[in-house]
Amino acid sequence: MKYVSTREGRGGVTASQAIVRGIAPDGGLYVPAEIPRIDAAFIESLCGMGYRERAVKILGLYLEEFTEEELAEIAQASYGANFDDPAVAPLRVLDDDTAILELWHGPTSAFKDMALQIMPRLLTASLRKNGESRTASILVATSGDTGKAALEGFRDVPGTRIMVFYPRDGVSQIQKLQMATQEGGNVNVVAVNGNFDDCQTGVKNIFADAGFAKTLDERGYFLSSANSINWGRLVPQIVYYFSAYCDWVNLGRAAVGDPIDFCVPTGNFGNILAGWFAKRMGLPVRRFLCASNDNNVLTDFFNTGVYDRNRPFYLTGSPSMDILVSSNLERLLYCVTGDAAFVADCMKKLSAEGRYEVPADVMAAIRADFDGGFAPDAASREEIGRRFREGYLMDTHTAVASRVLRDQRAAAGGSAPCVIVSTASPFKFGAAVLEAIGSPTDETGPALMDALTAATGVNAPAPLAALAGKPVRFERWVEIPDMENAVSAFLA
Repeated sequence: MKYVSTREGRGGVTASQAIVRGIAPDGGLYVPAEIPRIDAAFIESLCGMGYRERAVKILGLYLEEFTEEELAEIAQASYGANFDDPAVAPLRVLDDDTAILELWHGPTSAFKDMALQIMPRLLTASLRKNGESRTASILVATSGDTGKAALEGFRDVPGTRIMVFYPRDGVSQIQKLQMATQEGGNVNVVAVNGNFDDCQTGVKNIFADAGFAKTLDERGYFLSSANSINWGRLVPQIVYYFSAYCDWVNLGRAAVGDPIDFCVPTGNFGNILAGWFAKRMGLPVRRFLCASNDNNVLTDFFNTGVYDRNRPFYLTGSPSMDILVSSNLERLLYCVTGDAAFVADCMKKLSAEGRYEVPADVMAAIRADFDGGFAPDAASREEIGRRFREGYLMDTHTAVASRVLRDQRAAAGGSAPCVIVSTASPFKFGAAVLEAIGSPTDETGPALMDALTAATGVNAPAPLAALAGKPVRFERWVEIPDMENAVSAFLA
C-alpha cells in the first residue's frame, strides 16, 4: 500500500517511509492511497479476539511491509502489563443506548497511550526497514496528554531523541507535573510562552526549515513527529473503534451490521478521524458527533463550511481541546475530495489569512458522516456532577462529549445507540472535577488526587499516584521564536 501527501496526491511512499518521515516534504500529511475494505465476516472474527489480536488484524491491512509475526510481537509489547485493565480499552455501559469507551488505562492515564505505546516500536522497525542510520529526533507539540504519552513511549528507545513543547499556562497541574518529572536519558521538555497553536505552528515551522534540516543531518539527526500528523500515530487509533463495536456486539446490544454512533471529544481532529477511517473500511457506524469546548472552531465549520481560527482563544477546564488549528482536518478534506491542489490552497489560506471555505458539495459529503456540537465549561462541569450522581466519574474532556450527546438527543427527541469516547482519567484534572461534584479544594499537585479519592471513593491510577515526591527535571520555558534554538541546543 502506498501513502500520498494531502498536498500532492501522486506518487507515494511506503508505510514505513511515511512513519519515518512523519510529514511530507511539501508540508502535507500522509494518507493511504486506498482505504482497505472489510466485511461482516471480518468483524465477526474480531469479536472472538482480544484487543492485541484485533490490533494485529487491523494494522496488518495498512502496514503491509510488516509481517503478522512482527505486528503480534509489537502489539504484545505495547498492550500488556503497562495497561491496568486486561481489556486494554474497556467498554462501560451506562444505559441501554449509551456506553463509555475508556481509553485511559495505559501508563500515562490518557488515550494517547493507545497510539504512543505502539508508535515507537513501529518507528524503530521502520527505521530498520529503510536502513536509516541517523538518530530520529522526535518533535512534539502538546496541549497536555500527547506530550507525556510520547515521552513515556520514546523513553530510552535506541536511535531516538524526543523533545516536547507545551503551552506554559495551558495544561493542568498534573499534566505539567507528568512532563516535568519525566525519566529517560533521551528526553527533553520545554514550556512555550504561548498557546497550543503557537507550539504546533512552531514545530511545523522547524520541520519546514530546510537549512536547519541540513544542519541536523550533518550532526547525524533527522526530524520526525509523534503528533497525530504522523500516520504511525493515527493508524493505531483505528483499532479501538473496531474493538468498541465488537464489545458492544459481544454484550448483546447489537448484531454485527447494526449501526451505532460515536461521540468524540476532539481538538486536533485525529481521534475522531481514526473512527471515520474505520467507517470507510466498513465498520457499521451511522454518524460521528464531534464534541468541542468553548474553542468551537470545528462546530462552526460543520455548521457553516467555513474554517476560521480568527476568534478568541479560551483556556478551559478541558485543556487538551484548547486548539484552534485542527491539523487532521486536512486529511479528511483530501480523502473526501481527492483534490490535493484544493487542499494545498485551503492550507495556504489558513496560514496566510486564518480561514478557508469549503464548497457546498464537499460539505454535504462531510455532513453525511459528521455532526458538530460544543459544551461550554459550565455545561461540561454540570455534566460531571450529573454523571457522578448517576454512578460514573468522568474527566472534563469526556464530560464535553457526554453533554454534547445529551443536548443532541434532547434536540432530536430520541436517541440512537452511541459510544462516548473517554480520553483521560478524571484524576488528571482533579481541581475541575472536584468543583464539579461539589467538593472544591485548595489542594494542588498530587494532593489533588488524594482529595478526589476522599470525595469519591475512587482510587487514582497507579502511574498518577506515583507522581508524589518525584523530582522535577524540566522547568525551562522559551518564547515562540526561540523554539528552534532550543531544539538545536538539545541536539548539539
